[in-house]
Amino acid sequence: MKRRTAREKAFQALFQTITSEIDTDEAIQHVVEDIEVDSFLYDLVHGVMKNRDELDEWISAHLDHWTLPRLAKVEKTVLRMAAYEMKYKEDVPTQVAINEAIELAKIFGEEESGRFVNGVLSKMV
Repeated sequence: MKRRTAREKAFQALFQTITSEIDTDEAIQHVVEDIEVDSFLYDLVHGVMKNRDELDEWISAHLDHWTLPRLAKVEKTVLRMAAYEMKYKEDVPTQVAINEAIELAKIFGEEESGRFVNGVLSKMV
């Protein structure tokens, strides 16, 4: 599975986990269906969930005129994923994590989501 696809599936699994409060492994199984679970996808989902409080603090410190609870779930999920990659995935260049997050925000979010995510992540670098 390509990393871009793994990120999309990870986003979907995390979004399900947050909105439906289902188990992370169950959410992963929902999004991959009969495909073997990619290790990058698995690490991304579990890493975000394990480090969510720390990631939320880091993101919150870089939000201007916003609080994390006020963010839409799409933007919150994308920011958590990118923050996790930036902080914990040494094999992922920071700019790649940012660019992929912007693309996810454009796909799953509102019209301005990509720009918003870019602004927050750029401050976090």
